Amino acid sequence: MEDRLFRNAMGKFATGVTVITTNVNGSIHGMTANAFMSVSLDPKLVVISIGEKASMLKHIQQSGTFTVNFLSAEQQELSMIFAGQIKEKRHVTFGDLQGAPTIEGAIAQVSCEVANTYIEGDHTLFIGRVKNIHLEDGDPLLFFNGQYGALSAETTLQV
Repeated sequence: MEDRLFRNAMGKFATGVTVITTNVNGSIHGMTANAFMSVSLDPKLVVISIGEKASMLKHIQQSGTFTVNFLSAEQQELSMIFAGQIKEKRHVTFGDLQGAPTIEGAIAQVSCEVANTYIEGDHTLFIGRVKNIHLEDGDPLLFFNGQYGALSAETTLQV
């Protein structure tokens, strides 16, 4: 199977956009990711998937913690900064959730402690035990078919 076919197929799955953050010895690191899901309610677990070439991989391995920040529809530029799509330096202000670095204005912030790690293919899966959560009102930033989008609270979903 061609890599492009696989990527195109995966792009047909609409996802929310997150920025994963961690703190290593007082230095905050972040990356944009859409490979996130909740795993368990009891205990409260989530999973993120980080590529073997991403510098974030070693940062999470060192810190043993990460925060998943669900971006709002107004935070597309932040997504682009942490995805490396905007090359010029930009100042980003981080918040704090009981010691975990967060993206201010994110509609959800979920801080985690690494509970387990699995290497699968060219990615590492980090299972995170949820430690703290902070929620804000707002519409989510979405990604579909290689493009950003938004879902408004006024939008009625057909079921």
